[in-house]
This record gives sequence, structure tokens and C-alpha cells, in this order.
Amino acid sequence: MLSRQASHALKALLELAAKPLEWQSTHALATAQHLPEPMLEQLLLRLRRAGLLDARRGRVGGYRLTRPARDISMDQILTGLGEALRNNPNRSEPLEPASSPADQVTYALQLRLERVRQKALAELSLEDLLFDLRSAVAGSDGEVGVMLG
Repeated sequence: MLSRQASHALKALLELAAKPLEWQSTHALATAQHLPEPMLEQLLLRLRRAGLLDARRGRVGGYRLTRPARDISMDQILTGLGEALRNNPNRSEPLEPASSPADQVTYALQLRLERVRQKALAELSLEDLLFDLRSAVAGSDGEVGVMLG
């Protein structure tokens, strides 16, 4: 499950990915996505510190992606936001093998699920999400249906 902050950050990243060569201000991003500007600024700063965004001051400044959207994974985004571990609701409980065979099986299942989750986040790129967004927009315009995933 994505946190509200991760969801807001993804909306801004999708705006940036749609216009990769343009510098976009926090105000423009917040306005386009109906997001609270002060909170968005904090999220963008985290992503800049994580190396996902470039920032430039001035009238024509703002933010843009440091690399193509296809080279930015969901795992990198969530890690940059400090939320990579938040996606696993059981993460607060240590994954320890227990003594009974049934406990060992459930422990092994937890490990498998965590590996699958990590792999999926590493393989899902910002470009994939941009494709989904464009499909959703096309579908809402009465064109062909949405193709997600």
C-alpha cells in the first residue's frame, strides 16, 4: 500500500516524466496535481537528495528528472522517500524462523512474498507508470479502454 506522501510524490514525478526536458516549479507541479505545495516541496527535496531529481533556482528553475523515466524504479522512488520498508505491513515484526513446522512454512512464505515484492518494485519503472497514465487519459477521453500493468 502506498502512503499519501508516496502517492503525492508519484503524481509529481509523473508530471516531470511527461515533460522530461522541462524544468517545472513546485508551484506548477502542485497546481497541476492539486497537491499541497509545502508538503510537495519536502517530498521533492527528498527525491533530489536521493539523486532522482535535479533542482535549479531562479525564474526558469524548478525540478526535472536526473535520468530517463525508464531508469527510475519504484523501489528507488520509495527508498528515496524513506518509505521502502513501509510497504510491508509485517516489517515491524522481525522475520524469524519459529520452532514448529507450520511456523517454518509461514516464515518461508513471508520471505518469498518479500522477495516477490522487492523484485516487482525494482522492475516497475516510472516509465511503466507513465504508460499507464497515458492509457488512463486516453480511456477517459472516450478512446480505447485503459491498459494497466
